[in-house]
Amino acid sequence: MSAGRRYLLRSAGLIVAAMALALMPGAALAKARPKADFTKTEQILRWINEYRYQPEPDRLPVAVKAMFALGLLKDVEQAGIYVGFIAGVVGANRDKAEKLLGEMFPMPPPDQIVIVKAIAYSGLPEWKELMGTFVERMPARRVVIERYLFGKMPTLRALPLDNPMAVDALWGYYFATGSSEPIQRLIVGLAWSRNKNELDKLTTGSMIKWTLAQNASRDHELLQYLKISLQHQPENVALSLGEVIEASETFEMTQLRRDALASIEELKVKGPQASRNFSWWGKVGQTTFALGCVAAGVLGQVYAGIPCVVGGALSNVALKYLAPAQ
Repeated sequence: MSAGRRYLLRSAGLIVAAMALALMPGAALAKARPKADFTKTEQILRWINEYRYQPEPDRLPVAVKAMFALGLLKDVEQAGIYVGFIAGVVGANRDKAEKLLGEMFPMPPPDQIVIVKAIAYSGLPEWKELMGTFVERMPARRVVIERYLFGKMPTLRALPLDNPMAVDALWGYYFATGSSEPIQRLIVGLAWSRNKNELDKLTTGSMIKWTLAQNASRDHELLQYLKISLQHQPENVALSLGEVIEASETFEMTQLRRDALASIEELKVKGPQASRNFSWWGKVGQTTFALGCVAAGVLGQVYAGIPCVVGGALSNVALKYLAPAQ
């Protein structure tokens, strides 16, 4: 049985088991949960998923330390959703940004890259000054800090969508803020889901399309924003966005997968030999949310030992779902 089919069967069972919780709006679900220590990955995921309904910025330093302790930030390129979330909380709390970051220390030098990126991705007008405040506490990261300060490395707003962590980081920022800005960037990226010439862009576009549909199917405010945005999009984006909205409202994601696979297979057959190599499946855009994560986990439950998923936004889930059978 293919990985995609195993995923579908497991998801179906989980969704049925969680039907009662599905009827609860996100805000009500957040209020229904007591505070818990961050001792398990699923506790952190629940908190991230519910954060925009009930912000608790003062808990961020504790959560970040738990992320490190649990190994969730070990590979920064695969931790995009966490980095984006940290950046979003910092950016949304301008008056206490320095305090929040300061409470994350002491931190081993290898781990400090997460803080550097979070500051650069925060979107704060004075992010460079904030970065300078922590230079002395992160001397081992001086080179990368200087590259950000001198514009040699992009902030989140300038990070190209074909960067391995871009899609996940944008979702993380959205979970922290509920802001429309990262969603608008993802919407623009839908144009790639119709790309007929570049396999990596087609894959990224398909991944964006799938994650938008998954999240919007469980986030009413997001779905409404997508509907409002639809009328302002160029044709190549509007077509895909319309399909996302349709899939979100009907909870029918299968057609998105079929269309993506058909487009990928067509490009694989007709494109150059270099475009036929699928060895990067499961690498591009993956996060540390590994095997077994499922979109039903947005409901905040953990069944059969499977950790919950933040809003269905995980790009590695999308990749496994869309990946061609080996």
